Amino acid sequence: MAKVEGHHTDGKPVVLFLCVHNAGRSQMAMGFFQYLAGDSAVAWSGGSEPGNEITPAAIAAMSERGIDIFREFAKPWTDEIVRAADVVVSMGCGDACPVFPGRRYLDWTLDDPAGQTVDNVRPIRDDIERRVRGLLDDLGVTAQN
Repeated sequence: MAKVEGHHTDGKPVVLFLCVHNAGRSQMAMGFFQYLAGDSAVAWSGGSEPGNEITPAAIAAMSERGIDIFREFAKPWTDEIVRAADVVVSMGCGDACPVFPGRRYLDWTLDDPAGQTVDNVRPIRDDIERRVRGLLDDLGVTAQN
């Protein structure tokens, strides 16, 4: 909360992953980011219209990689959260994603895993992992795994 309120800067990059329902793409991206960055960076996620549950196929696909997003939940973003992030990654939220000066913005075009089978979610998951690894490289954060 101190980071959100601007009272604490520990030098760790903060990345915010946004999508519409915060139930698939953004949760998988946050899961990979946390897993790969360890304590070297911080990841948050949110949705413009948060869903009721995390997409089951996304949970299963991430579990195959040893990353548990089962306990995560869909949540909205706030202006304060966006302002506290160093990098904001949007994934299909279009004009609903907020834009504030001084933030780095990335727009990742990814299929929505909602309603998909695990077989169909695996390529989405793998694309997200590749993009997260690239982002960590850009931020100068060495992947832990």
